[in-house]
Amino acid sequence: MQESRPVQSAIESKLTTTFQPVLLDVVNESHMHSVPPGSETHFKVVVVSDQFSGKRSVARHQMIYKALAEEVAGPVHALAIHTYTADEWNRSGAVSPASPQCMGGSKAG
Repeated sequence: MQESRPVQSAIESKLTTTFQPVLLDVVNESHMHSVPPGSETHFKVVVVSDQFSGKRSVARHQMIYKALAEEVAGPVHALAIHTYTADEWNRSGAVSPASPQCMGGSKAG
């Protein structure tokens, strides 16, 4: 039986429809934070799309936030965004960037 992931599925669907990415990686990182098990509140997205050509990082992030306005206004508390054109991705040989461990709430040392 597959676990229900309505927020992650909505993010994947909206980013696919909006950007027609050559690569899309949506990672639920909620388990790294002080939230109940099974939460969908913290995500990392890696989007490789030629729609980012000629756009600076801020404009790219604004495009992502616009596409995910409903999720960001509701259940999503944090969104790490990594955007590339296909050429940038191929030149960098990039892999999905690692996210830092949460130091907030009960996880602070």
